[in-house]
Amino acid sequence: MDITLNNGVIMPALGIGVFQSPPEQTTAAVEAALATGYRHIDTAAAYGNEREVGEGVRRSGVDRSEVFIETKVWVSDYGHDETLHAWEKAVAKLGVDHLDLLILHQPAPDRFEKTIAAYQALETLLADGRVRAIGVSNFMPHHLKQLLASTDVVPAVNQIELHPYFTQPDVQAADAGHGILTQAWSPIGGITFYPGWGEDRRNVMDDPTIAAIAHAHGKSPAQVMLRWHLQQGRSAIPKSTNPARIAENFDVFDFELSADQLAGIDALDTGVRNGPDPDEARPERFSMVIPEA
Repeated sequence: MDITLNNGVIMPALGIGVFQSPPEQTTAAVEAALATGYRHIDTAAAYGNEREVGEGVRRSGVDRSEVFIETKVWVSDYGHDETLHAWEKAVAKLGVDHLDLLILHQPAPDRFEKTIAAYQALETLLADGRVRAIGVSNFMPHHLKQLLASTDVVPAVNQIELHPYFTQPDVQAADAGHGILTQAWSPIGGITFYPGWGEDRRNVMDDPTIAAIAHAHGKSPAQVMLRWHLQQGRSAIPKSTNPARIAENFDVFDFELSADQLAGIDALDTGVRNGPDPDEARPERFSMVIPEA
């Protein structure tokens, strides 16, 4: 299933994510995903595994032209010239000559003038053909409003935390109003059960409503959640390094959720964010240096 972005570029709706995938496992995960049928890989400079993603693409034997590669600029590389150089670092590590989608990883409101300059560099890269589409990640409606007031190209994508327990309807509406595709990170609620992300969290994988829908279709809770995203027009990038799970997450094109089932999943929204607050300044984290090689 493909989605046409607001600049006409076609992107596979379902991708494989590699957040927190150790570098030594990332190459095999990418290779397994491409063998399964995925054609969209999502990584980021901050993940420290772009090199391994590129290696997985090469080992897969799938032609580069068939693989949609998405990566992200980290905050320490914001600024016009810094972001142009971030592109150079990314393509060198990935071993490619262009990127299909390059996005800003955080709004970084404590230095938003550098965020604007970074996005203007993305516009330059787009005009030069070094990237095919540009976008943002974790931008709330007020961040988008500020960005659009100072730039010319509407982002193609806004990648945000989005799963049944946190659906961010206001962000989805703002994205839709501007013709921006909403892309879900943690689409099957991994952030609700990843170790190290706080206690007292409800694991969306164990939700009884989703379990009942999954049972009705002979599918897993993860497959139901991914189908929910796709039927509502979103892009989703589930992360796994397990070949069986990678294959399961791709097996979502042979069933359809009813309107009542979609509404039932929508009704699970708690309004509670599990990941970092995009409005919060995190100077220590933001200052992490992305190595040259």
